[in-house]
Amino acid sequence: MHPRISLSAVSTYRWSLDQDLAFYAGAGIPRVGVSIAKLEAAGWEDAVRRVAAADLEVGNLIGLGPFHLARPGGWAAQRARLDRAIDAAATLGAGCLVLTTGPAGPLPWEGAADALEAALAPVLARDGARELLAIEHTHSLRVDVGFVHTLRDAVDLARRLGSGVCMEVNACWAERGLASTIRAGADVLRLVQVSDFAVGTHATPDRLVPGDGDIPLEAGPGPGARRRVPGLVRPRAHRPPDRGGGLPLGGPAWHRPAGRAPRSPRGVNGRRGALRPT
Repeated sequence: MHPRISLSAVSTYRWSLDQDLAFYAGAGIPRVGVSIAKLEAAGWEDAVRRVAAADLEVGNLIGLGPFHLARPGGWAAQRARLDRAIDAAATLGAGCLVLTTGPAGPLPWEGAADALEAALAPVLARDGARELLAIEHTHSLRVDVGFVHTLRDAVDLARRLGSGVCMEVNACWAERGLASTIRAGADVLRLVQVSDFAVGTHATPDRLVPGDGDIPLEAGPGPGARRRVPGLVRPRAHRPPDRGGGLPLGGPAWHRPAGRAPRSPRGVNGRRGALRPT
């Protein structure tokens, strides 16, 4: 497994923490991204201790859930969850904590950015918090979890907040001037989430194992961009519950540092799929 790659727990989002840890041990997965939702479901303090005791390098934490930016009355509770996640990241030695911006609701983009800055202000005042947090941009259909839908906007917002960015390849691969955006924003990129996409897919969670879809991953982001991106690359592929789910077929084989990932059986939209049907 390449030293800059980690396996996201979102790839096995229907699994429990116990199942994840058993798979990592059995498959020899050394670096992972840990799901905050799974830590909460397993009992926070005990779950954090178990992950810390496992023979794993934790690259990142993800899945905090969004701030509802038009409802400031709920911000305090979400800040408490974020503070707890930051403490867990320190315990686990995680390089970043990924979060989406939260929905804007009736707010315009600029108003939502103002609200996010206000919501995060007490947390960002903590030592090291700005360097730890990574804003993830989302597909434009996912206004339920975020209002930032391009990598370029994510970089601009991160510079305003003094935070980092999680680059979601599935949501930005067709952006205009992508290579230039990556080169210009490389200093704030903390993590790159890699999965594939089949043209014609209408459900945003339908993601494929890298190499099984239509994103021109082998072409890369352009000259110089790849060299300048720090941090980890995290493969991530999954399907929504009503379409089956579970472990990506091919397992650790799709983390090989060279060569194309092996094709998996046909799945989403008749294309070779990322996940085993149920």
